Amino acid sequence: MKSLCRILCFCLLLILLPARLSAHAFLERSDPPVGSKVHSVPAAVRIWFTEAIEPRFSSIQVFDATGKQVDKKDTHLDSGNRSLLEVSLPRLGPGGYKVVWRVVSVDTHRTNGDFTFEILP
Repeated sequence: MKSLCRILCFCLLLILLPARLSAHAFLERSDPPVGSKVHSVPAAVRIWFTEAIEPRFSSIQVFDATGKQVDKKDTHLDSGNRSLLEVSLPRLGPGGYKVVWRVVSVDTHRTNGDFTFEILP
């Protein structure tokens, strides 16, 4: 009887674990890509997440090598895709840039992270 109970508990854990893990919005991909070296200056940083985002509590910030914020401070959700967040950029020069993101998914879970990209001369 104990072994049957253990097996049932294990099966329940296997069923519930993926639901718990999918309850957060994680970075799926970005443009420019994480760690990339690009020749053309991007007009925006776009980040796709694994689930829908609550735009009022989410942000993307872009910093240059000196730590100065260089984005246009207009983080917004894509009108056709609730998991795509973006921020506009001015004409940037060559160099390294750090992107810092913080999001709240529609189920209220918070996640954050950062990555870099480089604009080549």
